Amino acid sequence: MARPGRLRRLADKAIPSRESIETHRLLKPVAGRVMHASLWRFTRRSVPRGVALGMLTGILVPMGQIPASALLALPLRANIPAAAATTFLTNPFTTPPLWVAAYWVGSWILGPRVASEVLAGEAPGWLDWLLHEAGPATLTGLLVLALGLAVLGYFGSAVAWRWWILAKRRRRLRARLG
Repeated sequence: MARPGRLRRLADKAIPSRESIETHRLLKPVAGRVMHASLWRFTRRSVPRGVALGMLTGILVPMGQIPASALLALPLRANIPAAAATTFLTNPFTTPPLWVAAYWVGSWILGPRVASEVLAGEAPGWLDWLLHEAGPATLTGLLVLALGLAVLGYFGSAVAWRWWILAKRRRRLRARLG
């Protein structure tokens, strides 16, 4: 298992510096707003917002999740690194099970659908099934899962933050007393 110091060095290498972001040619016009300290500081309010935003964009935005979460973090005052990192919830390993779960949830919410062709005695084609049953069910399920996971992520990270602060205070108190 990696030690915290090692993880910190790895993160420092992977995360671009403030200067490189401020001088980037595409970000230069909005660098003042993007580099605002409240968007990069890890606080008890900004991190849960970032986690929830990352969950939403990770699930609902098919491509460009990190830029989308970074842009949406500006008006929501969410932590940009937390939002960007949480978008990795969806990756090549988790996306297929997520979409299957979305289809199941969406089918359960929308209820059984009987196509008019089936009632008329005609067998519906694959495209018809995709457009009239699987598509709406999957989209509905993705919306429900994204909102549910965003709420869970928000409250879960808020509780984890609180637990971490309490543990830190206990360690300080033990160090003072003992």
